[in-house]
Amino acid sequence: MFRLLQGDVGSGKTIVSFIAASSVISSNWQVALMAPTEILAKQHFTLAKKIFKSTNTNVSLLTGKFDLIKKKIIREDLLNGKINFLIGTHALFQKNIVFKNLGLIIVDEQHKFGVKQRIEFSNKGGKDCDILLMSATPIPRTLILATFGDMDVSRLVEKPTNRKDIVTLSKPEEKIDEIIVFIKKQIKKGNQVFWVCPLIEESKIFDYSAATKKYKSLSKIFSNKVGLIHGGLEKDEKNEVLKKFLKKTIDILVSTTVIEVGIDFPNSNVIIIENSNKFGLSQLHQLRGRVGRGVNQGTCILLYKKNLSENAKKRIKILKSSNDGFYIAEEDMKLRGFGDVLGYQQSGIKNFKLADPIHHEDLFKIAEKNIKEIELDENNFMKYNFLLKLFDKADIVNQINTENINYHQMSRLKQ
Repeated sequence: MFRLLQGDVGSGKTIVSFIAASSVISSNWQVALMAPTEILAKQHFTLAKKIFKSTNTNVSLLTGKFDLIKKKIIREDLLNGKINFLIGTHALFQKNIVFKNLGLIIVDEQHKFGVKQRIEFSNKGGKDCDILLMSATPIPRTLILATFGDMDVSRLVEKPTNRKDIVTLSKPEEKIDEIIVFIKKQIKKGNQVFWVCPLIEESKIFDYSAATKKYKSLSKIFSNKVGLIHGGLEKDEKNEVLKKFLKKTIDILVSTTVIEVGIDFPNSNVIIIENSNKFGLSQLHQLRGRVGRGVNQGTCILLYKKNLSENAKKRIKILKSSNDGFYIAEEDMKLRGFGDVLGYQQSGIKNFKLADPIHHEDLFKIAEKNIKEIELDENNFMKYNFLLKLFDKADIVNQINTENINYHQMSRLKQ
């Protein structure tokens, strides 16, 4: 299996992956789940321990911050087959992490990992290992692989009962006073707020909003009801801030994009994103998914500076028009291109001699169907060799060599 599971934030992708993991583990194979952040990995680990509690499944967690002794014990238990389900971060694809019989690889937030990283991870499973990728907003390159028929796609199109679509608004920075008034009203209703900035500290090079400066200015307005979290804080400091936010000791959490994945606070129903035109569509959709996770209406406000580029205007318009992550990913592909199918580039425009997979998707679907009909019959397949005369064979061979990627790897991971 080589499959993408697409579903919006909070639609239940994790539960589906755990059901698949349970089936594989019951067949005496190991399962590995890789998440992009330690926060998200721990969240998955906690949920897995709860779900597999009444079974004999040994669930373990591995991150790069573990000490050497703990890492050594995990490596030994993994190699001996004592660990059935390993959940972790980038630490999972390190060379010294060896499995006894890995049967299923799950990559959460697939768009957060590079092609090479996913290849290195997949190689640990060998030929018999299945691969499940999960994302609310697949990268353009992933979508084009599905178009080429190299990857199957399953979609979760429904959300939990009573979950409402998030209202998305765009506002120029000059109207910040209106937003402050809006936030005060939301806090009175008992709602909490995320305020996202692209930088931790102010920069002399980039005219972007900084989280530390925003924290100070909001603290003057909302006294002791504002918290700050970013990647530069120590683990204990982050946890302390998140605990305060969870207990509603603070109402506003100013942060960088560190909250993009793995943060789940049902009482948070408003998110303000500064310099929104500087973020990608997928990232904006992920950030927006931090709110509206309970029964109340969620609101996302995209702040922007003057003189937006046409591309930035298009991105904001797309996000405001839909809450569908798959649609947003498709529109993102049209804007950014889809990169190299055989190489590592994940976006960019490529030239095709007969048809473009973005604008001629219907033709690619027909081609995929025809290929499946003839690929098992070598004699039948040979009849189509004349089509290669439309191209320069040397160009095709040189292209594959230039990409410098092993075909065996591509036939397993395809991205």
